[in-house]
Amino acid sequence: MSATEQRQFVDTNVLIYAHDPSAGPKYDQAKALINDLWRSGAGCLSIQVFQEFYTNATRKRARPLAPELAVQIISDLSQWQIHRPNVGDVIEAIHLHTRRQISFWDAMILTSARRLGCQTLWSEDLNAGQNYEGIEVRNPFI
Repeated sequence: MSATEQRQFVDTNVLIYAHDPSAGPKYDQAKALINDLWRSGAGCLSIQVFQEFYTNATRKRARPLAPELAVQIISDLSQWQIHRPNVGDVIEAIHLHTRRQISFWDAMILTSARRLGCQTLWSEDLNAGQNYEGIEVRNPFI
């Protein structure tokens, strides 16, 4: 990652679309974003995203990924910056959840993004353009 490149956190939904050709235009957009983050070295994820990705990609799709393929994707993505939450992060997410009236799981994603120094969170779950304590939510599909 160059000194001018900012870290960017990818939410689970974007990662799932990047590996789901049946998602149409969202597949192309998500795949392009993931490829750009690979090239720049700016991509960030968390253990939570890996857990959600595996569960959703291998079960909750019309054409689930084979578990072995999901494991390979996770293994490859482990080269990115990865946040491994601790108890303090959970408590911080609870406070964010309460203060901003967002889901606890979204608060955990934002906490992980903040811990990694990200200024951008790529997601379709939160409001695009919304700023959560220095992290701007961007939706790659709009």
